[in-house]
Amino acid sequence: MGHWDEVLESFKTFFTKTVVDNYVPLILQFLLLAVIYYYVFKVLKDNKGTKFIAVVVFTILLCGVTFTLTPNFDGYLLLIITIMVALLIFTMFHSEIKRSLLDSNKHSRGGLTVSGVQLIIDETIRAVQNMSKKDIGALIVLSNDNLPEGIIQSGTVVNAAISSQMIEAVFYPKAPLHDGAMVIEGNKIYAAGCFLPVAQNENLPKDMGSRHRAALGITSVASVTAIVVSEETGIISIVKNGAVKKRYADANDLKNALSDYYWSDLTAEGKIK
Repeated sequence: MGHWDEVLESFKTFFTKTVVDNYVPLILQFLLLAVIYYYVFKVLKDNKGTKFIAVVVFTILLCGVTFTLTPNFDGYLLLIITIMVALLIFTMFHSEIKRSLLDSNKHSRGGLTVSGVQLIIDETIRAVQNMSKKDIGALIVLSNDNLPEGIIQSGTVVNAAISSQMIEAVFYPKAPLHDGAMVIEGNKIYAAGCFLPVAQNENLPKDMGSRHRAALGITSVASVTAIVVSEETGIISIVKNGAVKKRYADANDLKNALSDYYWSDLTAEGKIK
């Protein structure tokens, strides 16, 4: 019997005996692995790890073929390889996994109308630019209701309509909530005075203080966008995915960031009607 005949015979034996005799456990295992790999691939795809998906798929196919063609193949070896791949993914994408887990807890706190979005964007830009001209420090987080509840509890729930006057009033230097972060969710200023996790980044420029570190920290663990106004220089920065995406942001940069939040993030969540 030739080599390919032996391979064909192994496939026949596997599907006619092994699968038939143990079809229920095999179906359950297949469904469990399908769910696990679906979420693994989703995390990798959402965080630009598509090249790593090929490695995972190759590993799965290699293990599957080996298991099928080798009657005495130890099934625990497949489990060990799967665990090793999972640990490798977690090591490389632990921050992204945290963001994905937080995103899975999203729920809507109210819809937005298209007619009101442009007004909200204009009011927010006006407030940020006014604070920049006056060197008033500010940290605004654009959230999809995906922040850890402890962050909201560290501040004060405001649940107020978004206006330039309201935003500037919160960050007025003598106001009680000015040192913390403002959380915007949809068409509401949901909370203010919130304390965020601080990133320990020694490579930041000296003119980037605690607000920038807080913005980097929160955007590393949650899929949110942060707008920072430096108290020392008035420079506006846009932070996302744990990095400063735009320094010296102007009105167009702010409009792009806010438009991306309202027209992309919230539309994907079905919050804009």
